[in-house]
Amino acid sequence: MVKYKDETLDRTFAALSDPTRRALLARLGEQDGLTVSELAAPFRVSLPAIMKHLDVLTDAGLIMREKTGRTVACRLTAQPMEQAMNWLNRYAQFWSHNLDRLAAFVEEETWPTQPPTPPNARQNVQASRSRAGSARRPKRSTPPGRKAPS
Repeated sequence: MVKYKDETLDRTFAALSDPTRRALLARLGEQDGLTVSELAAPFRVSLPAIMKHLDVLTDAGLIMREKTGRTVACRLTAQPMEQAMNWLNRYAQFWSHNLDRLAAFVEEETWPTQPPTPPNARQNVQASRSRAGSARRPKRSTPPGRKAPS
């Protein structure tokens, strides 16, 4: 059995849970080495908000930042994503195997060709007691403010 570093996976999936962070990663996948300003340009959030998202991605190990002078460039790093993919592939194999078994079962089974009879077409069906109207019980308590006769 493969051992996974739970903390690394937790941080990776937590970082990937936000759509803005996924979009940042997608932009870096298209063009690696973008500056923070270039990364932030298409988003309708402030630069400090983008910096916080980049901090989460850096803490998860999904990106690496390199400072050159006054500019900071970001690059993708593969290792945490590889670990997440390995973890996901294990479950993909499990579900693929089970769905293949289900498909084989459905394909080998013969099914009736006549449609089932609708519930309204059934004959000689009596209503159960629970469907019958209920009798109203008399109240046992006295109205508020009155005392019961002694």
